[in-house]
Amino acid sequence: MTTGYIDKIKELLRISKLSVTETRLRILELFFTADGALEHHDFEKLEGAHFDRVTVYRTLQTFLDKGIIHKIPTTDSNIHYALCKDCSEHHHEDHHIHFKCKQCDSTLCLEEIDIPAIQLPTGYAASNVAVIVSGVCPKCK
Repeated sequence: MTTGYIDKIKELLRISKLSVTETRLRILELFFTADGALEHHDFEKLEGAHFDRVTVYRTLQTFLDKGIIHKIPTTDSNIHYALCKDCSEHHHEDHHIHFKCKQCDSTLCLEEIDIPAIQLPTGYAASNVAVIVSGVCPKCK
């Protein structure tokens, strides 16, 4: 485990009122060291530990509920996850655009670009708005 992130991860878990476990530490370390969003198969690569799919799923769901990570919608059947910046328990504030590179298959949060306000017709109430832009990232150009 990278020692530079241990204190940040433990503090994040403490603030979120979650106990510090090896599984939570290792999964959050992946988020802190990733260049972009993560998929379920990324968690299967954890060195020196075996986490079954149920444990990973439950840990990710707990992190979602606590506002530690957010889901990124995709056009395929995969789910991507990324760290939240200003979210809290059961209340996500990650209103930004996501970018999917067609060459390297990475998914990135473009936090500097807000999702524009969408005016829905009377009677409609949005609970979630997601924007995915696909193309080629700067690394692949």
